[in-house]
Amino acid sequence: MSLLKAYKTYDPAAKSYAEIFFLYPGPKAIALHRLSHCFYKMKLFFIARFISEISRWLTGIEIHPGAQLGKRLVIDHGMGVVIGETVEIGDDCIIFHGVTLGGTRFEAKKRHPTVRNRVLIGAGAKILGAITLEDDVRIGANAVVTHDVPARTTVKA
Repeated sequence: MSLLKAYKTYDPAAKSYAEIFFLYPGPKAIALHRLSHCFYKMKLFFIARFISEISRWLTGIEIHPGAQLGKRLVIDHGMGVVIGETVEIGDDCIIFHGVTLGGTRFEAKKRHPTVRNRVLIGAGAKILGAITLEDDVRIGANAVVTHDVPARTTVKA
């Protein structure tokens, strides 16, 4: 399944692939992130951050160039989403607006969450620290999560 097909599958409001491609902020942010991530891996950090900054201006979604995003990530609405440098996101995940995948420390090491496959993170949720959300986890809107979450678990606010 392609990224655009994932959006069409998960968003009943999406009327066409053209609408998703041209008008949805999530696919734009992900495409620009993939470009900035390439520069980041080449250690061209300024260029990577510059592209990331342009993406944030255009979409309202801030993804650090060092973050690792899986396949078919859907960022629905997207405004206010923040994804930190050492975040790792698996395949087929959905993130709603206002979500923060952030750190709790300032050391230059793994300090942001790892999100495995098929995870849904509700609007306004804050996932903080070097924790892991295992496969098929559901995080409720406005939840604050600071500890590992086992597979197939729902976390409520």
